[in-house]
Amino acid sequence: MEDNLSTFFSYVNDNNQYLINTLREAVAIPSVSADITKRSEVFRMADWVKDRFIKLGADVKLVDPGTQELQGQTVQLPPVVLSRYGNDSNKKNILIYCHYDVQPALLSDGWETDPFDLVENEDGRLVGRGASDDKGHVVGWLLTLEAFIKHGIDLPVNLIFCFEGMEESGSVGLEKVVAAEANGWLKGMDYTIISDSSWANATNPSIEFGLRGMNYFSINVKGPKADLHSGGFGGMVQEPMVVVTKLLADLVGIDGKINIPGIYDQVMELTEEEEKTYHGLSLTKESLLNFLKGDYLMDKDIVQLLMQKGRYPSLSVHGIEGAFYDPGAKTVIPASVKGKFSIRTVPNMKPETVKKITIDHIQKEFAKLNSRCRLEVQELNNGMWWYAPPNLPINVAAAKAMKRVYGTEPEYVRGGGSVPITIVFQEQLKTDILLLPMGTREDRAHSTNEKLDKYNFINGIKNYFAFLYEISIF
Repeated sequence: MEDNLSTFFSYVNDNNQYLINTLREAVAIPSVSADITKRSEVFRMADWVKDRFIKLGADVKLVDPGTQELQGQTVQLPPVVLSRYGNDSNKKNILIYCHYDVQPALLSDGWETDPFDLVENEDGRLVGRGASDDKGHVVGWLLTLEAFIKHGIDLPVNLIFCFEGMEESGSVGLEKVVAAEANGWLKGMDYTIISDSSWANATNPSIEFGLRGMNYFSINVKGPKADLHSGGFGGMVQEPMVVVTKLLADLVGIDGKINIPGIYDQVMELTEEEEKTYHGLSLTKESLLNFLKGDYLMDKDIVQLLMQKGRYPSLSVHGIEGAFYDPGAKTVIPASVKGKFSIRTVPNMKPETVKKITIDHIQKEFAKLNSRCRLEVQELNNGMWWYAPPNLPINVAAAKAMKRVYGTEPEYVRGGGSVPITIVFQEQLKTDILLLPMGTREDRAHSTNEKLDKYNFINGIKNYFAFLYEISIF
């Protein structure tokens, strides 16, 4: 193991530019799953992944997840790419999950450079949409497998890959594929690795042993049959925008407290043992303030902030569809608007209960307005939270690898994000799950100028090598 890791680490150090250029190829494909005009690009990204596996001599299978309704059309879902390298019955079977789709990104959103042209800045930032979430992971695993093959070194485990193209749109269709393949390509897995997470801070590696779930909603308020001029109709008609903003504003307070009755009733009770895990972590209030460029925090106590992020639900308002948002002073009264918000859920909240009490609350608040507008509340998608004991063997193996690569022990934290498919893998495949991160909390995933630090990309690949050896001997 020591000789092989030395070989791999030297290879990575000597081939930085090749590794980065491979990531640049992937970032250049605008595989935005939420945009119907970019659906062909998501398929192109699937082909790019498939071709890389084929060139490496791996077995590959593209699984059709079916169709979906998107922006008023029935469209084909991008394939789930399944691949296997190694079939030795004496070795552990390790499943690697990543996603190859990305969030929308436009230069006009505030990007400093073309979001789909990976830029390597002098400070070591690799800037581009998907660099951190999640193409850095996708490319990192492909390059890891490639390095084993290039050097003629036998893999210490059997590697099975499951790469999907709909994670940024709720993993539509993936649950069906995993269930169907549980006794097929995905049969006999020993462990599942979710490579779609990040360090809890910018300086120390971390292992997440919990994720929040998410219920995503829309509030559609309809009024007149067409948009109106505010000079001709302002003060005469009830405006859908006024209604939807009042409903959205009622959902959550400035202090972050969710105003939906019963929303906190199912939250797992805080124990003294769990409370201790939030103390002594390297993330500081000062680092958060520096990242935010101002004091916008809900609490002065870092322990309370960490608990609010990981163990309590939160509600975020994301936008209003149909509203005027371009520069200028257009005086339109929108005829129909759709407010969008999500609730991040935690153990032991049930998605169906969250859906019911949320819709009931909005409908009751709408009734109080005595509005003549029409209301429709929808849950667009939901996903379950996930929680596991931090001392699982797979976490211990990952910690050993991280100590080897980064020179420090990782921190164990509960994450605030959501990877809904995690619980599906756990239930369908009956395996322990590891969230194996590459980037950091400050990578601006889903935001403008998303980046992956070169340090994290290069050492993240080394960490993959080290982890495969550590888990093989566990």
